[in-house]
Amino acid sequence: MRKAYVSKVTDTSSNLDATCFKIPEQQSLAPTQFSTHPPRILMLYGSLRERSYSKLLTLEAARLLQAMGAEVKVFDPLDLPQPDAAPDTHPKVQELREMAQWSEGMVWCSPERHGAMTGIMKSQIDWIPLSVGAVRPTQGKTLAVMEVCGGSQSFNAVNQMRILGRWMRMLTIPNQSSVAKAFLEFEEDGRMKPSAYYDRVVDVMEELVKFTLLTRDIAPYLVDRYSERKESALELSKRVNQKSI
Repeated sequence: MRKAYVSKVTDTSSNLDATCFKIPEQQSLAPTQFSTHPPRILMLYGSLRERSYSKLLTLEAARLLQAMGAEVKVFDPLDLPQPDAAPDTHPKVQELREMAQWSEGMVWCSPERHGAMTGIMKSQIDWIPLSVGAVRPTQGKTLAVMEVCGGSQSFNAVNQMRILGRWMRMLTIPNQSSVAKAFLEFEEDGRMKPSAYYDRVVDVMEELVKFTLLTRDIAPYLVDRYSERKESALELSKRVNQKSI
């Protein structure tokens, strides 16, 4: 049997820009100072129905987060225009973007409709930009995803939201919640009944708070990328070396 040939790895690739290359360091993962304010969590839900189960699940999760010491804001998507149907100066768009900027973590909760998240849910995410000038509103923030189902348990909506969370450069926690036959899981007053589904929501919120506390003070280091350092250095070089007009 032929042995596999493995090239030597002692020499750094000639493709690397040595001025931008950094070796990850353990000590950089320890913040010099810990934040003392409560974790700031923004919650989005994906339905406008009067008795919206995604909203009821979101409010139940909000109560749990507050019990765990977090500061919570819940965005109401009513009157939020469709993306590109209004300027980004629209009051509801500005409200959503200010909340996103304020937050250190998020919870996205959508019904599953036709095997996917709802348009209401997607519109909210689409109105949150990847960047505003030099600021990335979502990069490095934590994310928990949940869904409610009208029938048997499914995971299509949460799987889609995970993809969006990655696209928004967020740290999506491993745990998630999917509530089957949601219409059976809430009392008339809107409170969630005791069940394994409820216990999972507690698990997810507990995990979200832990990950937010763990990462919020080192998020800039966690999302510091070689390619972006290289691009920034190149842009700086162009600006500094440009000829005077």
